[in-house]
Amino acid sequence: MRKLTFIGFLCVLLLVSCSQEKYPETSSETNKAGVVFKLQKEDYEGNGSRSSENETSLYDQLYYFIVDENGEKVKNIKSYYEASTSEIYTEGLHKGDYRLLVLGIKGNAAEDKAVIYTPERIQDEWLVFPEDLQKPLEAEYFYSQTPFSIIEEQTADGIKETASIPNEIAQKRIISRVDFDFSYHNPYVRNAVTDKNLSFGNVQFYTTLAGNGELSGESNGTLDPVSLNQKTSYFFMPVCSGSSLNGNITISTRNYRKEERRQVYGFEHTTLNGNHIHHIETTVTHPDDKDIVMFITPAAYNAGGHKAILQDDETKEVYTNPSLRKFNTAQPLQVSVTEEGKLHARFYSPRKLSNVLIKMQLPQVSSEYFDLAYFDSIPGFCDFYEEIPLIERSVMCRTESGKVIEISKKTAAELSGAVLKIESDDPFWAKLQEIKHGWNIYWGLYGGDPEKEDGGPVGNWMGIRPVHCRESVALFLNFTYMIDMPEHEQILRDNADQLYDDNKQPVKVEEVLQKMRMARTLQVGLVYPGNGVVGLGGGSTFGCYQQGWFEHYFNTYSCSIMFHELGHVMGYGHSSSFTYGPWAEKLMNNFYVKNIQDMPIDSKNYLNSAQNPHRYK
Repeated sequence: MRKLTFIGFLCVLLLVSCSQEKYPETSSETNKAGVVFKLQKEDYEGNGSRSSENETSLYDQLYYFIVDENGEKVKNIKSYYEASTSEIYTEGLHKGDYRLLVLGIKGNAAEDKAVIYTPERIQDEWLVFPEDLQKPLEAEYFYSQTPFSIIEEQTADGIKETASIPNEIAQKRIISRVDFDFSYHNPYVRNAVTDKNLSFGNVQFYTTLAGNGELSGESNGTLDPVSLNQKTSYFFMPVCSGSSLNGNITISTRNYRKEERRQVYGFEHTTLNGNHIHHIETTVTHPDDKDIVMFITPAAYNAGGHKAILQDDETKEVYTNPSLRKFNTAQPLQVSVTEEGKLHARFYSPRKLSNVLIKMQLPQVSSEYFDLAYFDSIPGFCDFYEEIPLIERSVMCRTESGKVIEISKKTAAELSGAVLKIESDDPFWAKLQEIKHGWNIYWGLYGGDPEKEDGGPVGNWMGIRPVHCRESVALFLNFTYMIDMPEHEQILRDNADQLYDDNKQPVKVEEVLQKMRMARTLQVGLVYPGNGVVGLGGGSTFGCYQQGWFEHYFNTYSCSIMFHELGHVMGYGHSSSFTYGPWAEKLMNNFYVKNIQDMPIDSKNYLNSAQNPHRYK
């Protein structure tokens, strides 16, 4: 009966006592001091991207034994394995020829139901997998067989024993790694894959490793399907003679029109060699290969490495430069074709926008718009640049009337006359579309320095930071949305008697609405509250202190500051109802807070600026 063991079996109990003994770094000779074997994992053969795998590395489990020239296990010797240095220490061997047999395991062998036996002879079974494992291996299994000799020499001090062994013992995997690779003609198809599944045909693997390194045994030929969505590399024992690794790869994709496709590709690999990486490549030929549409799934967006605007690490030279950072609240999503033929999408919004279709019209091609790009979602403050496929190749396009036309490859110059438009069924987009009277917004330092801890205050201003710029985007999207809300207009009409100018003369509701809806351009800044001033406004200037920017969603006092300064922007002074009067301090501030749930930016949680580490303390 074979004995099952899960520990190194050569004098394991000697580990504590022997671990204190000092053995030489070199293993060329011994004189009652012992022999040292240095183990080393070897990299996969033919690995194109070589790593540091061939450096000394720890195993999760290690087993070894020594046999004599007859293949019988040597007993009555002292030996142990030092995991920290990957060295085997042995003493007690005498003149003769030997072999050191080592089995190392990296990973969880229990997941593979591996059984480790205790061989008495070199040809005995050592490692055995079940015939019905029916799945790839989870762990890697390393093996080495190293001949060495102990010889005796007569010296003046007596008989000296010398060991002839390698400086390092290379441990090679008995298993192979199979990488399932995919190539696509269209990168947007690659990022539209929803599922990759691998099913196997009849495959027999070796199941048994003997002490001498020979493989035997045979699996039952059945393997359960595995997913290739997150993991595309798997470990297998070598296939038996006459068998092959074969099966089908099923790829499921979707496109921007919500259509799903399922394709099946067969494969066969005749050999699986130990310590090798085998590549099974599938070339995906897809009906959408020639489609122009840039289908930007989350995976495609992440793969593009696109940046974002108004982020905390953006320099003041960038975010205060109106040629680089400026937007109109009626057009927060800016799309264009660059001089290089790239699609550029920049979004001034704290919220993402979903299901965005961008259409193009090229006068030299057709009077119709055709689908150009589809975003599953556009992140808030995105800054997307990606080359239009039409620059690289001829494409197939779908027009608004439903026709499919082919357009030949174009130069960037030929795309300069392109006209773009945006469509989305996102309710958020519907709200943004209701902003009819947009204001132009950009940012200024007004002498402050955001790089200083106190904002480098100059007079009543300090250096605005991106965390405040983002909040101003939220505020002015909401404000310019609010001015066209029927409920807003009604509250003005219901309180018309509370609207008066600096001379206490009544102001008509129509005049108020006209001034609120007038096209304006504001340079937004951050007010320094140290002088007792919390807001500044008038003409093209607008500013508020930090608390106002962070709390305009819910704090009626903060809102009254915002509307006080907007009253100045509209041309009213402190004697009017639009600053220290009911318009700013009663009507508008309360309406804004009470109706925040109906605004485009309906929550502080999109930005959570009060918790931002880059705010002023």
